[in-house]
Amino acid sequence: MSALVVGVPTEIKDNEKRVALTPDGVVELVHHGHRVLVQAGAGAGSRFADDQYAAVGAEIVPAAEDVFATADLIVKVKEPVPEEYDRFRQGQQLFTYLHLAADRGLTDFLLERRIRSIAYETVQTADGKLPLLTPMSEVAGRMAVQAAAHHLESPAGGAGILLGGVPGTPAAQVLIIGGGVSGTEAAKIALGMRAMVRVLDTNPARLAYLSDIFGGRLDLVTPNRARTAAYVAEADVVIGAVLVPGAKAPTLVSREMIAAMRPGSVVVDIAIDQGGCFETSRPTTHSDPTYVEEGVTHYCVANIPGAVARTSTLALTSATLPYLVRVAASGVVGAAETDPALRLGLSTLDGKLVNQPVAQALQLPFTDPADLLAAR
Repeated sequence: MSALVVGVPTEIKDNEKRVALTPDGVVELVHHGHRVLVQAGAGAGSRFADDQYAAVGAEIVPAAEDVFATADLIVKVKEPVPEEYDRFRQGQQLFTYLHLAADRGLTDFLLERRIRSIAYETVQTADGKLPLLTPMSEVAGRMAVQAAAHHLESPAGGAGILLGGVPGTPAAQVLIIGGGVSGTEAAKIALGMRAMVRVLDTNPARLAYLSDIFGGRLDLVTPNRARTAAYVAEADVVIGAVLVPGAKAPTLVSREMIAAMRPGSVVVDIAIDQGGCFETSRPTTHSDPTYVEEGVTHYCVANIPGAVARTSTLALTSATLPYLVRVAASGVVGAAETDPALRLGLSTLDGKLVNQPVAQALQLPFTDPADLLAAR
């Protein structure tokens, strides 16, 4: 396949300061013979100046329309928002986070415009790992505890509790639902801040792993509905960190459970990108990050890692670049044909929905990508 034109537009989601490609990434793509277009100011929020991109071979273009009009492959951080839909050309290629199970409108658009898309969050290696989701899950888990600690403070409307307490006073009770990557990182920070931490997970092997790495400092529990309700009621902070790759997050905490929490408590829903795991969750933004429901502060920002844009950009692009090089070399279809991990990341292809968990969540027809690829 001939070299592609790779386009990097500025992210326009609320307070999203990450960028999909660093200057180092441009060096790699240019080395492989690709042309790279970067919208002016795309890297500014992550402290990468236009001059840095231009110095390594990127073409700086003034507007997003210039990127979309010319690029074969659009590379982003976050899913396209409605203001971007009309910029896409029929059949264009897209590599980004998508979270389609929670977004019927975006799914319909990608299908109608016949966009060939790969979602970072469903690229999966043979050992079951999600290499392009992991770095942002790590950031989100750590940030969740920082956010919770802040919103427990009295000026923020919280219960006025210091997460770790001080000698002679009780530390806050932090309940983490889900012991995967983000839950593990949340536990590290919460323990580091001297909170009392409990983790719920349905996988006994994962609980055994957490017991080993934390040396017994966590309370590790296999949940059921009654246990979950009791532990939520006791907690000062509940962090939702569940993940079913590609699928809508299950609702694990009911409104009644939230209502049983003490006023001024805080919940943080890391799973909000996939629809959220609390019945009372709805997406918020960095500009307006919280709301109060049943007397409990809800922090449900849909792009938590965007708050630390430079750290997040460096972590994300380090993970995505090797895969981006493959996609740029062969296109979405060619890369999916040769790389099983990228094949699992396929979301939409030539007007067909090719991710089964998304199809199930949205009750839309599913087409096996293997059939489409074999027919080409």
